[in-house]
Amino acid sequence: PSLRKTVALQTTEQPGTIIIRKDEKALYLVTRQGEALRYQISVGRDGFGWTGIVKVGAKTEWPAWRPPREMRARQPELPEMVPAGPYNPLGARALYLLRDGRDTLYRIHGTNDPKGIGFDGTSGCFRLTNTDVIDLFKRVSVGAKVVVQ
Repeated sequence: PSLRKTVALQTTEQPGTIIIRKDEKALYLVTRQGEALRYQISVGRDGFGWTGIVKVGAKTEWPAWRPPREMRARQPELPEMVPAGPYNPLGARALYLLRDGRDTLYRIHGTNDPKGIGFDGTSGCFRLTNTDVIDLFKRVSVGAKVVVQ
């Protein structure tokens, strides 16, 4: 299902910029002055949230998931890799976030569990329904600015 809608948004950011407001559990894609698409998202649970300015460094359809070493240390039952498909927690699309040209290991991605959208439940990534991440993926360019508040 889509949790996307067009809304008024006062910002000085340029069209094509993503603004993530963690307290609202919302991702805004600025479409023009005073307007944005709003997507409901899941955000990092306590201790895993972050803020800052990053860029979309890459985009992948049906990505494989390789849990970071730190995550596997916390959850040793995790596999080294989950191939693309219905059991992959990254879902249908992933946007890879870079800071100063380096991979942050954080993603804007889909999900294999759409009931989990709208909660503090990730390890720092931003999760959307697959329908919404496919829509966002089509609209966002590599190099797009992402403001996490």
